[in-house]
This record gives sequence, C-alpha cells and structure tokens, in this order.
Amino acid sequence: MTVIRVLATLSLVFLSKCSRDETLTAYGGADTTWALLEMDGQSVPAGTTLTFPSHGALTGLGPCNSYSGKQTAPYPWFKAEQISSTERACPELTFEGQYLTALSEMTLSEIAAPTLILSNDSGRELVFQAQ
Repeated sequence: MTVIRVLATLSLVFLSKCSRDETLTAYGGADTTWALLEMDGQSVPAGTTLTFPSHGALTGLGPCNSYSGKQTAPYPWFKAEQISSTERACPELTFEGQYLTALSEMTLSEIAAPTLILSNDSGRELVFQAQ
C-alpha cells in the first residue's frame, strides 16, 4: 500500500506541474509590450509599459522605475500581486504611484488586439496598446 500511495502522490505532483496556463499570458498577453495610453479616461505621460514575460509574472516600466509582480488569476480575471519597484525619483513619481495603485486594483482583463483593457467593478480602467 505504501508504494501505491507514493506513486499516487508523485503522479499528482507531476500533473500539477503540467497544468495549462489559463492566465492573460496564454490569451494574447505574452510576447507583447503594452504601452499605457489612458488611466480612468485620462491621457497619461508616455513611457509606462506592462509585459507578461512568463506564466504568473508581470513586469513593466513606469516613467521613473521598473516594476514586477505576479498575476495568476485565470483569464479574463486579473489580479496583480506582490508588486515591487525600484526607487528612483523623477517628476512623474506621483503619477507612477497612482498607476501602480490602479494596477493592483484591476480585476478584469480584455484583449482585443492591439488593445489591452484592465478594469474593475468600481469603474476604473487602464487602456494599453501593443507596441
């Protein structure tokens, strides 16, 4: 019986490692640098980007700093977590903080090439365009 339990456990571990990516990365978000065009209907300073380099990861550039975090919610849901950034100062630092806060509040994603829209139930919205 012990051998059977070990084999069953190993099978479950193996199968969990083979699971299909159900995040935004697999639904058109990967291999693209998304440039932020609008935040809550307002134009934004140039230079803010978002990428999904691999399953569960997000990275990007703000006007001042680079940032990274996790995004593991299945598409079309979105949840940016554990966002961290470098700590350089620049004139657009206030905007960058507002953007990172908004990014962490987004709960839905929609890709309609070449556009990515992140939104939430409160009416907030981030609109990106593929570069």
